[in-house]
Amino acid sequence: MDTDTSFPNAVAKSIQITEDAILAAVKTLEDLDNPVKNIQWMACKDFTVDLGRQQIEEYISTWEFHESWLHWSDYLDKEELEFSIRYHYRVRWSIPTSRKPIPRATACVYFLIEISKIKPKSLPVEVFYVLESNRYIHRPGKSRFREKWLKDIIESKIILMNSISF
Repeated sequence: MDTDTSFPNAVAKSIQITEDAILAAVKTLEDLDNPVKNIQWMACKDFTVDLGRQQIEEYISTWEFHESWLHWSDYLDKEELEFSIRYHYRVRWSIPTSRKPIPRATACVYFLIEISKIKPKSLPVEVFYVLESNRYIHRPGKSRFREKWLKDIIESKIILMNSISF
């Protein structure tokens, strides 16, 4: 093994690992000071489609985002499974301005409320959400919403539209 070429690589790798560990520790401390917010979700027995939409709106109100963002939520579909019923909702986000009241692009967050057929009806509903163009499944109270996610979706759509010539 040639030590002259592997030593700088080992030093660079150890510096990167140290920096990653420090960033993770700082993030953990920030999360302790500012815990992820959640709401008290309804019991399965109390669920209605409209109450589900209201609770999603209540949960979104715990998110931190600039006041210029507007959103609209609506119910999409009901999915009947063997052991549960899933209700799908969409929350569409945009930033209209006085110069462009109709936004060029929107970003969607898709919520799923799951009602178990086998668990006690007194337990709360299960809630999940995903952002359009992403596969990561978020759970309320487990991951912190980032406004940047919405900006990234809208920016990528605008870049794509600009690259297409009609």
